Amino acid sequence: MGHGGDVIDELTTDHREVDALFEELQAAAPGSFERKRLLDKVTIELVRHSVAEEEHLYPAVRRHLAGGDAVADKEIADHSRVEKLLKELEGRGVDAADFDELVTKLKAEVTSHVQDEEQNLFVRLRQACDENELSELGERVRRAKTTAPTRPHPSAPDTPPGNKLLAPGAGLVDRARDFVTGRGK
Repeated sequence: MGHGGDVIDELTTDHREVDALFEELQAAAPGSFERKRLLDKVTIELVRHSVAEEEHLYPAVRRHLAGGDAVADKEIADHSRVEKLLKELEGRGVDAADFDELVTKLKAEVTSHVQDEEQNLFVRLRQACDENELSELGERVRRAKTTAPTRPHPSAPDTPPGNKLLAPGAGLVDRARDFVTGRGK
């Protein structure tokens, strides 16, 4: 899938990619290495996406939408639940008794979050911001994803300025670990 365009296009593309990865994950043979590889890809994409939203999208939501603080706080709480599930899965083997149950919970959380963003938040944001601002946010989100962590860090700050200061360093460490272990290939 192609990335680019404004922030809504960029994040919607991410959503479709994660949907496709979940389909592949659920179709993979139980207990297989392929399931672990696909879970790693889902994790990488979800973490990068969440960090970019927390750094750039949600501050814009706070500035531009009526009740934006409450909306952003709700979205960040959604991310927190997803990140905790990702952390639980990170420590599980694909043959763990609760692996499939945790993947099912993760998919349900992500699906609910995506539907809410696409049906509510993105509609309101498109009405509140001009195309130049949405395009600039898209560029910022794409840049943030290149330096974002690739592993869940549930105790890391999820609002500025802490997240903007710590995420690139955590991202560097995560990408180094991924390179050494071959994770995400």
